[in-house]
Amino acid sequence: MGYLEHIKACNNFDASSFRPFEIADRRVGWVRHDNATHLEQFSHIFDVSERSISMAPDLNEFDVRSAAMSLVVSTLSREGVLPLPRDEPYPVALDRNVPPLMRIERTACPFFGISASGVHMNGYVCHGGDLHMWVARRARDKGTYPGMLDNMVAGGQPLGLGLKENMIKECGEEAGISPVIAARVRPVGVIGYHHQSKDGVKPDRQYCFDLELPVDFKPVAMDGEVDEFMLWPIEQVAAKVRDTFEFKFNCNLVIIDFLIRHGVLDPDNEPDYVALCQGLHKSDAF
Repeated sequence: MGYLEHIKACNNFDASSFRPFEIADRRVGWVRHDNATHLEQFSHIFDVSERSISMAPDLNEFDVRSAAMSLVVSTLSREGVLPLPRDEPYPVALDRNVPPLMRIERTACPFFGISASGVHMNGYVCHGGDLHMWVARRARDKGTYPGMLDNMVAGGQPLGLGLKENMIKECGEEAGISPVIAARVRPVGVIGYHHQSKDGVKPDRQYCFDLELPVDFKPVAMDGEVDEFMLWPIEQVAAKVRDTFEFKFNCNLVIIDFLIRHGVLDPDNEPDYVALCQGLHKSDAF
């Protein structure tokens, strides 16, 4: 199949099936046409037309918009349209360097096509000159992508936490990595994709980190989200990504980025090298 299939799988968005979701005349998301009917009951919150869905102009402050969206999310959750809330507020913003327009429950982001961010870390070991990577297997009773392979540590980026601060927190919660070791984590870039699924669309960003771990370090599954950690030679990791869909869909991109940066994939040994490099960084202006 090849690495490029993962780029394609993560960027399957078809805009013809959606209409823009706007706040203050700015597009902040996308709502699937068949989901728009669920919002017609909130006529005091949304203006629903065949061309777009916009938040009422009198909802013109962060807290006011956030409260209105909280009502929408709780109602749609009770009706079974949205998953149960996880009490994880995410910012709705055109860029992380500008003040957010409102906050929204994480589970509602795909329904409204809100751009969300996450932090993903590749933990690796250099042993005898050979590169190995820690791979996690998601808990088999996890609500999303149960039993699939995953990056060593990953998590959503909530409102109110710095990226590295969140990454260090996730290191402790998911893999038992001490703050002293986790503080060595290095930010290495950001990946973008536009993934359409039954829940809606995820125009997401993944902030990537690398952490070189001691040879004798053994991760411990702390919060029940991981069933096991495995230390694989990098060639085994690369083959698993190249030949299968056993990793959670977006984790493949994080690993492909690692393989490129560490020279495992290069222009001479990978025919899709240029397409892979370009495909990891989709513009938000989709």
